[in-house]
Amino acid sequence: MNAPPYALAAVLSSGEIERFYSALSVLVSSATDGSRCAALASFRALDLLLDDELLQHAGEPEATPSLSWAGRETFARSLVELRDTALALDGLDLYACAASVETMSRTPAGVEERLAGVMSTPRFLREVQGAALIFV
Repeated sequence: MNAPPYALAAVLSSGEIERFYSALSVLVSSATDGSRCAALASFRALDLLLDDELLQHAGEPEATPSLSWAGRETFARSLVELRDTALALDGLDLYACAASVETMSRTPAGVEERLAGVMSTPRFLREVQGAALIFV
């Protein structure tokens, strides 16, 4: 049985934590509402997606300069929960950009332990053809 087509797709490349949060929020909200979604994470966004220290990094003032001190801790916890939800959702397929994996200190096997796989940008665009596409 074939899976339904993707309704929403995203190319995530920004290393800005607040932009990353917003992108994950859109993807998770859409997937939990029943839309099939996919994302291709590249470079700094891939680092954020796989960051084991994301809670600490999201709480650093230089990473989130627009947030208040009181809001920063809440934001960091929320971001980690959002990221973990995104990784666990059946309706959201998260892929690593093949060029990013090849040029960064990551291995395909290490990435595939946590994500749906490694995919080139042209292949990703073919896979999500017809979906609304956002670039963050």
